[in-house]
Amino acid sequence: MPGSPPPGDHPPEIEDIGSNPAPRMPIGEVVGSRMSRRAALLGVGAAALADRLLAEVGPALAQVAVPAEGGPSSLGFRELSHGMAQRDAVAEGYEVQTLIRWGDPVLPGAPAWNPGAQAPDAQAGQFGYNNDFLDFRPLPQGSGASDHGLLVVNHEYTDTQLMFPGIGAGRGGRLRATAEQSRIEWLAHGLSVIEIRKEGNRWSVVPGSRHARRITAETEMRVSGPAAGHELLRTGADPTGTRVRGTLNNCAGGNTPWGTVLSAEENFNQYFGGEAARSGAQAASYRRYGILPEATYGWARFDGRFDLDKEPNEPNRFGWVVEFDPYDPASVPVKRTALGRFKHEGATHAVSHDGRVVFYSGDDERFDYVYKFVTARPWNPHDRAANRDLLDDGTLFVARFHDDGRVEWLPLVHGTGPLTEANGFRSQAEVLVDTRRAADLLQATPMDRPEDVEANPANGRVYVMLTNNERRTAQQVSRVNPRAANIHGHVIEIIPPGAGTPAVDHAAPEGRWEVFLMAGKPGVDAGARYHRATSDQGWLSCPDNCAFDAKGRIWIATDGAPAAAGVADGLYAADTAGHGRALTRLFYRAPTGAEVCGPCFTPDGRTLFLAVQHPGDDAGSTFERPSTRWPDFAEGVPPRPSVIAIVKKDGGEIGS
Repeated sequence: MPGSPPPGDHPPEIEDIGSNPAPRMPIGEVVGSRMSRRAALLGVGAAALADRLLAEVGPALAQVAVPAEGGPSSLGFRELSHGMAQRDAVAEGYEVQTLIRWGDPVLPGAPAWNPGAQAPDAQAGQFGYNNDFLDFRPLPQGSGASDHGLLVVNHEYTDTQLMFPGIGAGRGGRLRATAEQSRIEWLAHGLSVIEIRKEGNRWSVVPGSRHARRITAETEMRVSGPAAGHELLRTGADPTGTRVRGTLNNCAGGNTPWGTVLSAEENFNQYFGGEAARSGAQAASYRRYGILPEATYGWARFDGRFDLDKEPNEPNRFGWVVEFDPYDPASVPVKRTALGRFKHEGATHAVSHDGRVVFYSGDDERFDYVYKFVTARPWNPHDRAANRDLLDDGTLFVARFHDDGRVEWLPLVHGTGPLTEANGFRSQAEVLVDTRRAADLLQATPMDRPEDVEANPANGRVYVMLTNNERRTAQQVSRVNPRAANIHGHVIEIIPPGAGTPAVDHAAPEGRWEVFLMAGKPGVDAGARYHRATSDQGWLSCPDNCAFDAKGRIWIATDGAPAAAGVADGLYAADTAGHGRALTRLFYRAPTGAEVCGPCFTPDGRTLFLAVQHPGDDAGSTFERPSTRWPDFAEGVPPRPSVIAIVKKDGGEIGS
């Protein structure tokens, strides 16, 4: 998820290597004509175009009525002001509750966290670092409960300089970690599963839960799908290519209709290094994925699997989507190779009209792509076991966005088009291991860092968060990426056939697209466009993750606003239809150095969970002298990534 320097989890040179080196895109007009009727009313595009598009979006305009008072937005909160502070802030009338922090006990018997006496065995049972994706699973399973459930949490990466004393400032501290500190970091990666309960209006973690679980960089996993067992996945420790030790850089994720959770492996490149990155047999592939001779972390000093010269295939075992059952703490996580290997931001699902399940994912890199995976058969709502391996059989597609407003989904299938042995692909397994190069050959549309890609259940449209791309030149702009030096990012909508009806076809080979908003400050940043009534505090920068409430309103979390716009990252909300469409309001503001991740509502919409990642990750900030000590604000205690629960003080629905 992070990636805009200075905020982020790897230095700029990593992305210079890993980003698509030769973007293929048509030169288009700087301002995209596919702005919707809302944007046209703001003066974007000609009146004739607005009239032509009105018929397309007219039904959506009628979904939300104009409020009796308070302006066109259906949101009922008074927005926050932009700012930057050591503490976080939320809209008036709401309360922030710190649910769990890095180091808090997860497993029964885990010790209390002691920042001055950390140990691998302790971290193995404690809450991990840099929480990201969140997913609430009701208890009992299938009950739809909103006051009792499991919370699944990703732990993306570690900030060594904020975790341990004596490391010093800067991300170079990751190379200075000791063997014991490195092992603590391995065990602070992965996922946590915690049981939580709401009593009255307050949430807490259930201690000693039988459901509690830690999944780490040491947890054994199974590999399934077309690439399982392929020679490119075989190592000295696993000559079968079917068992992997651990998961890394778990960014966003998703879930399935049958109740499992998906965790997406993103910037796995930064853990591996060696001379083979420069001269080895897989050097071209390493380069396409951003793997350098010098790793960002110094783990190869203590574990040979991170050394390319010892285990050249080990990186091929990361960059996948991991599926596991949160209700069964003994279940073995599975890396589903049919969904492709790239820097998955997430893997969110939508059910098509025929029962097949479609999983959307962005490859979080400048000039990389938007994907979807379509299962080969419908899911079975009556037999959970029948869906166990549904993700092993289906088709992976990559998007090509046309200037006329069409989106075309290109199949990544061996033997199709250029995906042949003549171009280095001997099998479907090799297409999936080297997904980026396969998508390059298909001439998919290089995007401005596609991150979260989520379907809105209320209207069937799919929203793509495009965080930023300051490297796009004027010669590379297109109507779907209409701004050169796009430091603030934008959001587009994909409209599958039948969107907004029971006949929505997410599996269709084509759809339409429109621009939802162009981020940045209107009147200051060229090309910034929202609803005309957006206030001076409502604009946003660097959209990253999103979620939808029961009314179909979008909630957008940002990552990179401090560097791009000089304001803290936060959570913004807007209507997706009606007179308040794209009128964004600031709801939550993160503490300095932090980004906001994983927005997740309970089924009743009365709680919003957020993951506050890397608080205090500012220039010069260290364990001893951090820029904030959020959330504890205790002397000698460093900042701690934490999950918060936001509730309305009167117990009402969030946003009402």
